[in-house]
Amino acid sequence: MSLEKELRERSNNTCELCASNQDLKQYTIPPSLNENVTNDVLVCTTCLDQIEGKTDMDPNHWRCLNDSMWSEHVAVQIMAWRMLQRLRNEGWPQDLLDMMYLDDEALALARATGEHEDEENKIIHRDSNGVTLASGDSVVLIKDLKVKGSSMVAKQGTAVRNIRLDRENAEYIEGKVDGQQIVIITQYVKKL
Repeated sequence: MSLEKELRERSNNTCELCASNQDLKQYTIPPSLNENVTNDVLVCTTCLDQIEGKTDMDPNHWRCLNDSMWSEHVAVQIMAWRMLQRLRNEGWPQDLLDMMYLDDEALALARATGEHEDEENKIIHRDSNGVTLASGDSVVLIKDLKVKGSSMVAKQGTAVRNIRLDRENAEYIEGKVDGQQIVIITQYVKKL
């Protein structure tokens, strides 16, 4: 059974966040690199565009989180927590966050993208041109890089897809090059 089919079955063909049944898409929760039922949710394009920042946040759309935050699926709980964190200055999301419970492992994963931090405290990763990078972005190497601890050389022009950000250092990202997970310094990449 395909992953999307499993997600559709799990959610009864509705968005797992807002319960819409229009334009549903599979979304892998960052910083996960592999797609599976525990790391993915089924969301509508309205939710997805706001999650990815393609459109402005509509606080009223997210009132649906009052229901979806109680989902039995951890991936849905994590996405609800993250969206509530983004909206916490609206007032009502903070009330929902106060009621919400995530076990330690789920909370650590939910915090992995830094949604809970104030803007001035967030570590911002920027490529060689100063463009902001986010988990899940794709970048291209702008010079040949020797990989420490191996004889491998990551060649200039190599695309690195679905990157992860180092939450403690704004200059480090992680990604797979030739099947090997490596740490890359942001000054040597350009966002695709």
